[in-house]
Amino acid sequence: MIKGFSKLTKAAKIEWLIDNYFNSEQSARETLENYWHSDEKLQKLHDEFIENTITNFYMPMGIAPNFLINGKEYAVPMVTEESSVVAAAAKSAGFWADKGGFKATVKSTTKIGHVHFLWKGEDKLALIALIQSINEKFYTETEGITKNMRKRGGGILGIDLVDKTEDVPHYYQLEAEFETCDSMGANFINSCLEKFADVLKAEIAQSSLAPNEVEVVMCILSNFTPKCLVHVEVCCPIEQMVEGTEMTAEAFAERFTTAVRIAETQPYRAVTHNKGIMNGIDSVILATGNDFRAIEASAHAYASKDGRYTSLTHADMSDGLFKFWIEVPLALGTVGGITGLHPMVKFAHQLLGNPSAAELMMISAAVGLAQNFSALRSLTTTGIQQGHMKMHLLNILNQLEATEEEKAMIVRYFIKNTPHHAEVVEAFKRVRGGEVIA
Repeated sequence: MIKGFSKLTKAAKIEWLIDNYFNSEQSARETLENYWHSDEKLQKLHDEFIENTITNFYMPMGIAPNFLINGKEYAVPMVTEESSVVAAAAKSAGFWADKGGFKATVKSTTKIGHVHFLWKGEDKLALIALIQSINEKFYTETEGITKNMRKRGGGILGIDLVDKTEDVPHYYQLEAEFETCDSMGANFINSCLEKFADVLKAEIAQSSLAPNEVEVVMCILSNFTPKCLVHVEVCCPIEQMVEGTEMTAEAFAERFTTAVRIAETQPYRAVTHNKGIMNGIDSVILATGNDFRAIEASAHAYASKDGRYTSLTHADMSDGLFKFWIEVPLALGTVGGITGLHPMVKFAHQLLGNPSAAELMMISAAVGLAQNFSALRSLTTTGIQQGHMKMHLLNILNQLEATEEEKAMIVRYFIKNTPHHAEVVEAFKRVRGGEVIA
């Protein structure tokens, strides 16, 4: 047990960790220092992003080119550690680029927050009447907070009292809707909610509803954003759904559509199906400095909004057309947070043409749809392992500390076969032993 760890210098934190958790002091220290920036100013910037920093944790950033979205071509930055994600997205982007690309629409950008409070009075109609009578005061008392946001076209959209006493005794909500423009808006929303709570407590204390005072439990935005919604789709004549296998275009489209229907009806499949979608979306979210945990939570809640967990993507074959689409909530920001601080985040935004939050929603959802298309294409034709394991092959060889010559020989050996882990290890042993494999 250590007290005051956060007050130690970075060097002292590292010394304490090494003394208590590592046998080899030099190895641990070198590992940490190898991931420091040589630029001290840049390293200090990274150190101040979070608490108790000791080093940086690198993730690879890849590029998926050829994304044609609403007629505009993008090279999309993707940050992920999982093999085949970037390759799959890029392959799918290329497939759809000559078929009109991705058509995207932002349906809404409203975010929601709540003042959660308890009120033990019995006259609910009186409480409703009070909230209605002071509604305008919630706006006037937050004008100092909302001034700049209103200049950009955002602000508070509405405030309502919600009776939740059937769920929790004496429990009510002030539910507020917000437009935060190009900002994700968490700090803005939470500041407004806390001011709403102050107004609520003061007004009830001075009203005929006293002495039944309000107990404010918490004030917090919701990361469930079903009103911050983007729709992306691809569409082409069924005869263009040529996969390159022995299947006909129609047979491939039918099997693909069936696979989507399975994900729509079977939660065990839907979870893995949606995880693949989030492989793509999360990688863009990370690259652009947004909160992938919030995005994940909202997406999975949205997949369950009708009482059963289901697919976020859907497919249809009618009138000779194959149509594949996604509708997903994405509350993103292109200003605020680390978007103007982290050098690679700034690079990612510049690469995308410094998009608005709405444009970034469309890009991210398109990558999720592309990722899902590639995954289902593999699953319904060659199987998922062939492509995935070939991308994973270099990871295995790097773990085995293979030389560049050994890697080249083993990659050639597996070019026509699916490289399972045990087979790669066996091939490596043979090559390391001097055998030439072909």
